[in-house]
Amino acid sequence: MFKSLFALSRREDGQTMAEYGVVLAVITLAIVVALAALSGAISDAINAVTGVL
Repeated sequence: MFKSLFALSRREDGQTMAEYGVVLAVITLAIVVALAALSGAISDAINAVTGVL
């Protein structure tokens, strides 16, 4: 009986949709934070390019 319970606990069939949702939320949050942190530099770079054109 313990052998079958141990085998069942070690079974990994893959990610569920909830796990994919959590990963997507973390990636989205990281992108938003990075863009917020770099918004000044991005704005300056765009202004520099428009100034050259």
